[in-house]
Amino acid sequence: MKHLLLAAAFAAIATLPSCGKSSRAVIQNRGSDTMAEVAQAWSEDYRKVHPVVAVSVSGGGSQSGITGLIDGTVDIANCSREFKPEEVEAARKKGRDPVKHHVGWDGIAIYVHKDNPIQSISKEQLMQIYSDGGKVTKWSDLGIKLPSGEDEMVLISRQSNSGTYEYFREAVLGKETNFRLGTRDMNGSKDVVDLCSKVTSGIGYSGLSYATSEVRIVPVTNAKTGAAVAPSTDSVLDGTYPISRPLFMYTIGAPQGEVAKYLDWVKGDEGQRVLLRMGYPPLRKV
Repeated sequence: MKHLLLAAAFAAIATLPSCGKSSRAVIQNRGSDTMAEVAQAWSEDYRKVHPVVAVSVSGGGSQSGITGLIDGTVDIANCSREFKPEEVEAARKKGRDPVKHHVGWDGIAIYVHKDNPIQSISKEQLMQIYSDGGKVTKWSDLGIKLPSGEDEMVLISRQSNSGTYEYFREAVLGKETNFRLGTRDMNGSKDVVDLCSKVTSGIGYSGLSYATSEVRIVPVTNAKTGAAVAPSTDSVLDGTYPISRPLFMYTIGAPQGEVAKYLDWVKGDEGQRVLLRMGYPPLRKV
């Protein structure tokens, strides 16, 4: 009888959950630096309503998320650009089919130092500033006189693994056009804005949500209307701001289980309100 009681006790203990183990589901989410802050905010807000699910967020650029998804080390890749055909092919060779989910919008803002008096800029002027062989290298080429007396432009850009870099190149310079040599290539969206706040002769491009009081956003001329348009939720959603783009999350195949629930929440009203709160234009007005 004593042995039977001991056996029953051990069996009962074996069925109890281990104190050292967590039953929380973990979703690995990596990629776009443009989306890093809102992705972290999504993760934190989602945990409040779904405490058994943890969304682990890391940046590194859109390319980092794409590589992780192809290699099978992440569940969701944040991308500020679409997969390239060769990336889709690389994934399919490993038996993985990338599926795109549109989760929001972004306006690519043009940033300068807060003391820069420039009132507007065109896409053609930006092309001449940033492209290899472009004719605009000084502020005086645009008729701008800086209070500091400096004239030579300091071009602030993103590293080539960035989706923002890829989008700006395609939308402003032209897909086959190279950037001018000598740009200061920053790791993250926030770094671009920070450097613009410190370099009085600088000009840079980055996500709308990273604006601070230490920089100015330069309105961009709409080629159709001739009006200078500042990036905002309204101007991105109505299409009048000329440098805007969709933001994506990618999964391998149709999302399942907790990943599917999370993406549904991100695209739903609660998730879209987080996007709006963080300074990003949502999929729709909420």
